[in-house]
Amino acid sequence: DIDFYSMRDDLDGAMAKAKDAGVPSGDVDDCKSVGELLNVVFEAKAEATLMQPTFVTEHPVEISPLAKPHRDKPGLTERFELFVYGRELANAFSELTDPIDQRQRFEKQAEKKAAGDEEAADVDEDFLMALEYGMPPTAGLGIGVDRLVMLLTDAGSIRDVIAFPLMRKDEGQHSLLEDQ
Repeated sequence: DIDFYSMRDDLDGAMAKAKDAGVPSGDVDDCKSVGELLNVVFEAKAEATLMQPTFVTEHPVEISPLAKPHRDKPGLTERFELFVYGRELANAFSELTDPIDQRQRFEKQAEKKAAGDEEAADVDEDFLMALEYGMPPTAGLGIGVDRLVMLLTDAGSIRDVIAFPLMRKDEGQHSLLEDQ
């Protein structure tokens, strides 16, 4: 067992523990924070073993850019994922409603995107403006037919079962909204 929370300020020590646990060095060496490393280790060592319905809670802030910070545990968020048969079926969290914190997180995401992270987001100025006007406490839950189809078809990714494949953005394509 590795206690990443107690090592949240010791990236080098956490990386050494991850490598000792058998996580590939290439994956470990790409991590820029203990939160990112925790996610890499979870995906490599634990995710596929979660056969029974399992709620994974309190995700690191580095991998949860829209989730509210945990009330009692710095560096974590109020987020959970539901896993069944080694697959994520649901992702839910309390929405971050602090525009200053959200801007900082978006800017970190934009830096990651500029460095080549395809999953990272851009700064969403419209969303930030809505937060500045005042957004009530909200939460999100992502579960749908596509995730259930993933389970039934043993699909490895939600992208494999998306009902509208033309909605997927391919390399070299751009949105009509980008022309405005």
